[in-house]
Amino acid sequence: QVQMVESGGGLVQAGGSLRLSCATSGRIMASHVLGWFRQAPGKEREFVATISWNGGETAYTDSVKDRFTISRDNAKNTVYLQMDSLKSEDTAVYYCAAAIKYDRRVYTGADDYVYWGQGTQVTVSS
Repeated sequence: QVQMVESGGGLVQAGGSLRLSCATSGRIMASHVLGWFRQAPGKEREFVATISWNGGETAYTDSVKDRFTISRDNAKNTVYLQMDSLKSEDTAVYYCAAAIKYDRRVYTGADDYVYWGQGTQVTVSS
């Protein structure tokens, strides 16, 4: 049974911070690339951040660079997304995901990910 469970979402004022967590279990191994995606109302799901199996490489979509930080703790089977300087356009449901592929160190496409969490709502008020 594969499980990915997000937590940490909520309502925050613009300029504030939130830290999302995603606990993984089952077949999600420490060797897998993990990522965060988001989907705003009426929009397609978009890539936010990804991290290699050992945390040595990360990638971000341009709109969150220098504001968001992805990290992972393989001992705790958890991936995090620290979100600072939040803007109203960051409002979305945030999903964590795991890629069961090994040809690259990180992946930015939703199609590269096999396992997904149920999502956590982040709302930024202006």
